[in-house]
Amino acid sequence: MSPSREDRQQVLARVDRFADLMDTSISVPFTRFQLGLEPLIGLVPGVGDAAGLVLSSYLLLEAQRAGAPFSLKMRMLANMGIDAVGGLLPVAGDLFDAWFKANTRNARLLRRWLYRETAAVEPRNTAWLPLLLALVLAGATAALLWQYAGGQLP
Repeated sequence: MSPSREDRQQVLARVDRFADLMDTSISVPFTRFQLGLEPLIGLVPGVGDAAGLVLSSYLLLEAQRAGAPFSLKMRMLANMGIDAVGGLLPVAGDLFDAWFKANTRNARLLRRWLYRETAAVEPRNTAWLPLLLALVLAGATAALLWQYAGGQLP
């Protein structure tokens, strides 16, 4: 079942807060670059990257709760895997974590799916349909009359 508008907003608020905390909560002075807790956690030898991977799985849990399809969860897992493998490299891996921002990517994937899913379920404003139908019929009638008159203007 598709999430309601209120559920979607709650899920997105949680997901955005988490992604921001993990990927962009700290601004590097005198630059436009932002990083979060994940690259800092990755600095802890031996357990940092594993802890980052476990924490990142929270977004996957939110996707599961929201009823996301298998294909979306696989894309999210792929981002998590790329981030985890890239983070294994000494020093360069921590820089990769700060650049790749898997949590932000996964939050964006979930956001796109939630908006598409709820847009397909929510009723659309169709008040303009009668006007459009009237214009199409008037145009078709005018074209037929013009054709019947031999394409000549009076």
